[in-house]
Amino acid sequence: MTTRLAVLGSPIAHSKSPALHRAAYGVLGLDWRYEAIEVAQAGLDGFLEGLDSAWRGLSLTMPLKREVLPALTGRAPLVDEVGAANTVLLREGRREGFNTDVGGIITAFREAGVEALESVQVLGAGATTASVLSAVARLGARRVTVSARDVVRAAALEPLAARLGIALTLRPLADSARPEELPDAVVSTLPGGVDAGIAYPERVRRSAALFDVAYDPWPSALARQWQAAGGTVISGLSMLLHQAVGQVRIFVAGDPDAELPGEAAVVAAMRSAVGL
Repeated sequence: MTTRLAVLGSPIAHSKSPALHRAAYGVLGLDWRYEAIEVAQAGLDGFLEGLDSAWRGLSLTMPLKREVLPALTGRAPLVDEVGAANTVLLREGRREGFNTDVGGIITAFREAGVEALESVQVLGAGATTASVLSAVARLGARRVTVSARDVVRAAALEPLAARLGIALTLRPLADSARPEELPDAVVSTLPGGVDAGIAYPERVRRSAALFDVAYDPWPSALARQWQAAGGTVISGLSMLLHQAVGQVRIFVAGDPDAELPGEAAVVAAMRSAVGL
């Protein structure tokens, strides 16, 4: 029986997760099948109930990272911290939730030479923003401004920020290009293809690193602004790679911290598969 895995979400056709995971399992010598499956929020429970013993794991993207929580039978501590799971390990009739987004964000920052942060601005207030707060706190950030379309809804992030020791400021998205202080990084969690019409002054683009979680289409409107100013740009593709490494570790060994056999070769193949 072929072991099955998939990335679920809506929309999902653009996902590069299949390329990453297939490259990894090829190097590891595992005859596992990994695919992308369109699943909207309303269809998640039905999909989970229909899985048989061939299924080993699931990767989750919008809009399922929060919606999956009630269906889990176990959660890693990081899932409870940020209130979102992007990975489900299926074994012995259990659904165990993990979050590898936090580690993927941290590694992507460090790979770009950003080892420490103090002040950060985040665009958007969805499930990924909670993972961003957790990640930047681990890189030292103590002041974060979240710029959101719905500031009232974004207030749900305040308890998490307090637990992480972050002083959180909420502002309308329309005011995001006029930060109250010069941030060390601007992190966009806005969906790919969205141009919010935000135009940052050159002093911000030259000084702050831009981490755009989206990777399709690329470069994003914000990335083009930063590139024009010669600023530091981190693509969401880097985050996707590193969170996928964590997922492969979970699916293979059940542990996001368990290094894979020949991991350097596995990661190299994954990079090549998505043109990194």
